[in-house]
Amino acid sequence: MKTRSVFYVYALKDPRSNPARAFYIGKGTGTRAWEHELQIDQSAKGRRISEIHKAGLKVLTIKLVEGLSEPEALRVEAELIGAFGTQDRGGLLTNVVVPSGTRLSKRSDLIVPSGSVEKAQIALDHLKGAVFETVKANKNGLTNYDVANSLGLQSDYGGGSKNYLSYSVLGILMREGKVKRLPAPNKQHIAVVD
Repeated sequence: MKTRSVFYVYALKDPRSNPARAFYIGKGTGTRAWEHELQIDQSAKGRRISEIHKAGLKVLTIKLVEGLSEPEALRVEAELIGAFGTQDRGGLLTNVVVPSGTRLSKRSDLIVPSGSVEKAQIALDHLKGAVFETVKANKNGLTNYDVANSLGLQSDYGGGSKNYLSYSVLGILMREGKVKRLPAPNKQHIAVVD
């Protein structure tokens, strides 16, 4: 477990605009913020970095907030990504928070506040990680009930189906091929990692 003061939230800024505009927000420890320029990938962020380098400039890497715990850094990162918005939703940032193939509502009367999709997808990514790690740690597998109760995801709703959140996350992990389902004798399905 990392100590309380090691996390920070940073911005990568494009110096070609005045003032320089953020095009990526992230969280990290150590030299994480500067690694993007050392290992340029083929993402929109990587393409922007390459364009900046071709112009003979360097990315401005700025620590926005330091001395955070990981949960605090995650919260600040999500809020900033939500505030700036991602390019695929009309915002400024090259961050990818909505996986390709994700179905977003087509209802014309549905109001989705700016930044809400980004925050939800960041949170979903962390939920998927926690569920995957928990299933992987239990070699005999876990039921949805086990996952919901072990991670504090159970609902106090009075109806019969209380654990839809963990059920949905397990379903996404199965669709992604990270977890598979084994039938159990009592008709409960058991999630396992190969």
